[in-house]
Amino acid sequence: MLLKRLEVSGFKSFAKKTSFDFNAAVVAIVGPNGSGKSNVAESIRFVLGEQSMKSMRSKRGEDLIWNGSNTVPRAGRASAAIIFDNTSRFLAVDFDEVSVERTVHRDGAHEYRLNGSVVRLKDIQELLAGANIGESGHHIISQGEADKILAASPADRREMLEDALGITMYQYKKGEALKKLDKTEENMRQVEALRREIAPHLRFLRRQVEKIERAEELRRAARERFHVYFKREEAYVLTARERVTQEYAKAEEELQSVLGRSTEARAQLERSSDDARSSALLTLSRDLERARAERAAAARAAARLQGEIAALSRITERATVSSVDLMALAERSEAELESLRSAPLDAVFTFVRGIFEKMRALTRDAPAERKELESRTEEYDAAVRRENELATFEARTAAELESLRERVETGRQKDRENERVLFELSAAERDVRYRLAVLESERERVRLVDEEFVRELSEVAALLGRDILEFRSLTDIPDVPREDQEREKRELQKVKIRLEEAGLMGSDDIVKEYREANERESHLEKEIADLTAASEQLTVLIRDLDAELSKRFDEGLHAINREFHRFFSLLFEGGTAALTRVREVRERRSALEDGTEESEQVIEGIDIALTIPRKRIQSLVMLSGGERALTSIALIFAMSSVNPPPFLILDETDAALDEANSKRYGDMIAALSEKSQLVVITHNRETMSRAQILYGVTMGGDGVSKVLSVKLEDAVKVAK
Repeated sequence: MLLKRLEVSGFKSFAKKTSFDFNAAVVAIVGPNGSGKSNVAESIRFVLGEQSMKSMRSKRGEDLIWNGSNTVPRAGRASAAIIFDNTSRFLAVDFDEVSVERTVHRDGAHEYRLNGSVVRLKDIQELLAGANIGESGHHIISQGEADKILAASPADRREMLEDALGITMYQYKKGEALKKLDKTEENMRQVEALRREIAPHLRFLRRQVEKIERAEELRRAARERFHVYFKREEAYVLTARERVTQEYAKAEEELQSVLGRSTEARAQLERSSDDARSSALLTLSRDLERARAERAAAARAAARLQGEIAALSRITERATVSSVDLMALAERSEAELESLRSAPLDAVFTFVRGIFEKMRALTRDAPAERKELESRTEEYDAAVRRENELATFEARTAAELESLRERVETGRQKDRENERVLFELSAAERDVRYRLAVLESERERVRLVDEEFVRELSEVAALLGRDILEFRSLTDIPDVPREDQEREKRELQKVKIRLEEAGLMGSDDIVKEYREANERESHLEKEIADLTAASEQLTVLIRDLDAELSKRFDEGLHAINREFHRFFSLLFEGGTAALTRVREVRERRSALEDGTEESEQVIEGIDIALTIPRKRIQSLVMLSGGERALTSIALIFAMSSVNPPPFLILDETDAALDEANSKRYGDMIAALSEKSQLVVITHNRETMSRAQILYGVTMGGDGVSKVLSVKLEDAVKVAK
């Protein structure tokens, strides 16, 4: 016996904990109307996961809880538990005894437990479906629902049939596969949306990375060229600096030598026999040079004073002076100029007189300016006199110098060689000093080249990184002409501009972002591939499940038809009965972008075809109540015979049977009990006689259902 025990507590009229032991093939529950017999069947329906409150004659979950009476307080919850013998492992759990329990609380919350552990309703349904205990309820026929299968629609009747055939598990699997397929397709749409979302950014990053790669390639090539360029430039600077330093030191040494020889030559010249004449000649030369210098200074002073006089004259032109003073100044100036007419400054004299003439024309009074002008004029006259005196002295000294030169010329013949040497040494000194100046310029040029080299190295290091300094490790770099190096420098300047325009700043972040985005794209592409493969697998699984469902349904339908005909013929003493496939077309409207459109949905169902002896019927609605009961019983027993459920609950399904049919019903009960465990709620004596255990349900004045059990074998022994 797979169904061992039922325990109810607080469920409807069973206020207290009550147990029903099902240790026999047929257990009958009897009792007067209203005593709570049907609550036993409903408690079994409840614990197996029934969700329709209407099927349990209630409106909400709270209605299932004992609501109290005058003597017994109401309960806070209702629970029912079924205990199965699972030694045969007909339930897919590794326990010898399996307890399935459901509890409903006052707040409407439901709780499911499997061997004391809280589980989901879905877990219970999947477990029971594997044991041919489905949710359609074909194994629980409640009072008034005996002909439920007859009144059902063809589609619902097909579901009941599938449940009875034990293919509900395949339906569960198909439903799960369809849900997974829908979820997979939804995930595919989401992943595709993500790919479309990141695609523009990925393309942008790809272009940036390609640009960076080109710039990096340019950078690598530039780094190699800069290495060679800097190596050659450093070698050039070092070589040029060393060369210029050596040449400069050599030129300085040569200059010191020339200066020493020149000093010696002058000393020999001064020690010659014409020393006195040379000394006089030198003295006169110095005097002449000094006179010329002093005369030039006097001339510069006269010119300066002349400029100041001109400026003061322009100032006095704009100032008012006394005519008497102006005339007196003019007369004195003319007298002084007349006395200087023999001097070699006629032009200056004429110019100054013109100034005085202009001064006579003034009519404004300017005593301060006039006084300053007079002072400057006096200074100018003194400077002119000094210049004349020095000119006279210069002429005299020049004549004496020329005479002395003529006298000493003859004495210098023997000193010609010394003079020539001194001249050559002077020329050599000039040449050496010129070379020193050139070398100094060259040294400055090398210094500038070195500074430019350091600056370029710093700029390139900032542009290409510190590893540019590795150029010093290069060896065997062939030298090139300086023109080629300068040409390479100009070309590398263009390369630097291109590198700066490439903008490599932040390139690592861009490459990292592109790598991450590309990895994400690859991940999404892999996800799409995995989801596509999963979708294909699910599609194949659904197709295989449909094929298996169709195969099992066809085989089961054939077997049920055979048993249905047999039971129907037995109950009606003839006639035929068969289940036939029908196709029901339903219209539905599909919303489109341009409006609505009607479409058809074809649903397969099961119809019942009957022929009753001595009566022509064209549909099930023409059957009487008894005929409907017999037909439903025949169909239920046929379904249970083909794929026997672990247990079958029959709640007063024999109420409408007469005595003859009751005996046939009893025979069918006995035959069916060999395949399934039966719990029969009945008032029929014939049905009671087929049970091994009787449970009597009564109800006292407190409204609580009470149970009395009797084993018929023990009762028979007592009766004897």
